[in-house]
Amino acid sequence: MRVAAVDCGTNSIRLLVADVDGPVKTDVHREMRVVRLGQGVDGTGELAPEAIERTRLALEDYAGTCRALGVERTRMVATSATRDVRNRRNFHAMVLATLGAAPEVVTGQEEAALSFDGATRDLDPAEGPFLVMDVGGGSTELALGTRSVLAACSVDVGCVRLTERHFGDDPPTRAQVAAAEADIDAALDLLRQAVPVDQARTAIGLAGSVTTVAALALGLQAYNAARIHHARVAAADIADVSRRLLVMTRSERAALPVMHPGRVDVIAAGALVLAVLADRLSLSEVLVSEADILDGIIWSIATGMSPPSHRR
Repeated sequence: MRVAAVDCGTNSIRLLVADVDGPVKTDVHREMRVVRLGQGVDGTGELAPEAIERTRLALEDYAGTCRALGVERTRMVATSATRDVRNRRNFHAMVLATLGAAPEVVTGQEEAALSFDGATRDLDPAEGPFLVMDVGGGSTELALGTRSVLAACSVDVGCVRLTERHFGDDPPTRAQVAAAEADIDAALDLLRQAVPVDQARTAIGLAGSVTTVAALALGLQAYNAARIHHARVAAADIADVSRRLLVMTRSERAALPVMHPGRVDVIAAGALVLAVLADRLSLSEVLVSEADILDGIIWSIATGMSPPSHRR
């Protein structure tokens, strides 16, 4: 069966088309566009018309790709930015008209479960329990489990949200960084209450901020997903990359060879989230995964159900 997954987050919208035959998944096409759907959401509580339009244009192209590739079923999942807004109905109508499939606005715990399934399905259960850390644009999710999620939690701390909330200067001032770090610490207190993180044997990091930090830590001269996938990055290297990004100007970050243009203004905040998590959770290293919620959505279509989770 040829199926398509669309992940619509705060910063980017991504498409994965894959063939699924029983336990075997073969990727056919992956694509990512930075549309910044969550532009201003933290302050206004609404999706900006221009952000909806950017997303519509990307979805229009994705719909054409799905038709050209003969996709049989499509599932679109919308996450943090769409959960927070008052004008969700406008977004829903736009997606249905453009993609031909309604967006599913999932809870933070459902998002965590899908990400967990995508990231851990191909890993050896003997390396578990796994702590999956999904550092997004509007939120960060932690999920703990081995074959399925035992505990999960989502908090409104992400690279776009923190940048808009705190980083008014370029580069951010020490006071702005301290304020963002305080937000992350407060969120981590909530995460610890919901997720027994100390039970984890392997910590896994997901999403664009994490993979970009990994690319920088590895010293890559171009973004290389194959090199990044399942790379083990030491916590000390994550902290070093975060410190360097936080003192760079926008133009300096843009000049980094692995940097996607759509992450230039938010990567410092994303790296800070990852560095604080690694430090406060006393992690020695993070296993970086290119497999994430997109892969989890594909498996959910193939199995006809969401991945099992223990909801709190």
